[in-house]
Amino acid sequence: MLRKFPVFMLLLVLLGFLRLSAQEQFSEPDAKLLTTIPFKVLSGGVVILRAQVNQFEDSMTFILDTGSGGISLDSLTCVRLNINLAESDRTIRGIGGIRKVKFLNHASLKLKGLQVDSLNFHVNDYEILSTVYGVKIDGIIGYSFLSRYIVRLDYDSMRMEVFSPGEYKYRRGGFILRPVISSIPIQTFKFKDAEKFQNRFYFDTGAGLCFLLSEEYVRDSAIMRKRKPKPLVTQAEGLGGKMEMKLTTVKEVQVGPYHFKNVPTYIFDDKYNVTSYPFLGGLVGNDILRRFNITLNYRKKEIHLTPNGHYNDAFDYAYTGLGVYFVDNKVTVEDVVKGSPGDKAGFLSGDIILAINNNYSNDIQVYKQMMQNPGEKLRFLILRKEDRMEIFMKPGSILKD
Repeated sequence: MLRKFPVFMLLLVLLGFLRLSAQEQFSEPDAKLLTTIPFKVLSGGVVILRAQVNQFEDSMTFILDTGSGGISLDSLTCVRLNINLAESDRTIRGIGGIRKVKFLNHASLKLKGLQVDSLNFHVNDYEILSTVYGVKIDGIIGYSFLSRYIVRLDYDSMRMEVFSPGEYKYRRGGFILRPVISSIPIQTFKFKDAEKFQNRFYFDTGAGLCFLLSEEYVRDSAIMRKRKPKPLVTQAEGLGGKMEMKLTTVKEVQVGPYHFKNVPTYIFDDKYNVTSYPFLGGLVGNDILRRFNITLNYRKKEIHLTPNGHYNDAFDYAYTGLGVYFVDNKVTVEDVVKGSPGDKAGFLSGDIILAINNNYSNDIQVYKQMMQNPGEKLRFLILRKEDRMEIFMKPGSILKD
């Protein structure tokens, strides 16, 4: 027994060492804050920020978009700056169409306190976005940038924090989503209408809306089969231009453990198979996502959400049937849906809005916000050809009975 005891003790020591050594693992260095960048929020929650490209001193306006699989520049911006582009056979796909694109290769993006090199910008026409928001959109920042860093969007302070890759400690509270990320985050969300549903959706901060479903998914899943009233026809914009969509609400959308009631929802005919149905049902946009402070950690395939001061903001239920755009420095009505409140009030395509309720700011963002109150009587001063005239309109509501 005395001879066996040391062997037994040696086995215990070896087993203890094996347990301890099995717990050892290499860890990344801590993520470091590289820069803090101010941003602004446009209608629908879309985030814009300022940056420069290559040696050009002009400060450009970019949309920060998790729904973009790369990084891009506007074609007119490239013409204005006389940027030489490379031809390609590559195409990009969006809800409004498919386009062949040129590239600015091996370029740099310069943000406040940070330069990002070796970027390949594809070039697209973003004139429609500029007219929608009343701000010249020079490009979109997506996966090519977001995949290199840990990015935190704080909608309370209106600041974007950019961290180096590494061990990162999320703020206390909140919830971690674990999406599939190839170039665009894809997350499973639950929602409820006549019944409960669950599907995969794009996590899309570049979409200025709450919730979007493909028409094929709605039809095959019988999501709207008990819908009263029927969805309303409206105008929406996407890659390739304008397109008709239907606008309604669903009873609830769940983001992680967070629940949103009576959520405005677009239904679109996915002609270009953007959602690869039945793989995806649609997308969750930034009019929901802006209600959280968001940390995007693509390398770990994690998105951390913390409810912010906008969490309980009211949704936009207003319906006018007007397609209003900022064209040639004028707030212009370009489309009027037949039978809509705008049509009944007497608006015509081509009307220029000079003022709403004595607000002469010529700011399309302000005017759109003023039209977000269903039932409120608004006084419009418009210019129709050479004549000034008054029109009164009460926005309707998309809320179902």
